[in-house]
Amino acid sequence: MTSGGTSLEIGLNAVIVAVANRVPAIVQVSDPAGREPDSLPFGPFDPLRHRTFEIGLRTWVEEQTALRLGYVEQLYTFGDRGRHRQREDQDPHVVSVGYLALTRQSTDAEEVLSQHHSSWRSWYDYFPWEDWREGRPDVLDQTILPALETWAREDPAEDAQPYLLTRAERLRIAFGDEEHGFDEERALERYELLYEAGLLEEALRDQRPAALARPALPRLGRPMRHDHRRILATAISRLRAKLKYRPVIFELMPWTFTLTELQGSVEAISGRHLHKQNFRRLVETADLVEPTGATSTATGGRPAALFRFRHELLKERPGLGLRVGGRAGT
Repeated sequence: MTSGGTSLEIGLNAVIVAVANRVPAIVQVSDPAGREPDSLPFGPFDPLRHRTFEIGLRTWVEEQTALRLGYVEQLYTFGDRGRHRQREDQDPHVVSVGYLALTRQSTDAEEVLSQHHSSWRSWYDYFPWEDWREGRPDVLDQTILPALETWAREDPAEDAQPYLLTRAERLRIAFGDEEHGFDEERALERYELLYEAGLLEEALRDQRPAALARPALPRLGRPMRHDHRRILATAISRLRAKLKYRPVIFELMPWTFTLTELQGSVEAISGRHLHKQNFRRLVETADLVEPTGATSTATGGRPAALFRFRHELLKERPGLGLRVGGRAGT
């Protein structure tokens, strides 16, 4: 496709999420030569083969990963000029439609993934400050907040994008404070603030002035190619919000599960520790699961009752989810 002499390519990026052993894992693609950072899976949209973007996405994901996707949702269209920074933008400009896709990890898919230089990796490897399950991450107080607070006191450049709020106000909203706590749904806002402040390797690679002015950058999670970590942050924010009003968590669960396994998966995605009794009361109130009559001894302890998702609820009421309340750190 060309527009005004500029060649355009349309591609589909997938944030493919699964949960196993309480790890929120994504499919990432590694550079065989080890010269480039990780990337998200990418496939071209072929209008001759695929009637819709989603059909195209499901097709190439299954071809490249052997994974059958469950829930799929379009996130955003990522097409900023220079997003791939190839030959000073002389190569075709790539416009990517980002998708959130949920599945269950499958051992059968591991060999196919490796053939495409892909594997599962925890999303907290890219966003270590988002995992509050064991308490407030040390990197926040040791590195991130001191650097951002210093940046917030500086005067923005004259050509900087104007905002209604000051840097200090945006920092407080994104990372919380003693009054409001840490809102897990603001993962994208936190990433973009770190990028704007020049604290991420992606900002240095993109020649952002704030990053170029720093003598050294802190190591804040694994970088990704192009703007893929921004796409991943978008997916994390969206999925964390969806947990509260859609039964998407069950797309990540096996057909039968214990309540402990369900809680572990919700905690993995939200990045928050949940009180066991409060969580079980929440599940009972929502009436989302039903006992199967069977038990599991997988943990080696007392047999635990197995449950399944009540699929018929999808026909009865639209607003289904686990409305975990409060904020991390409150």
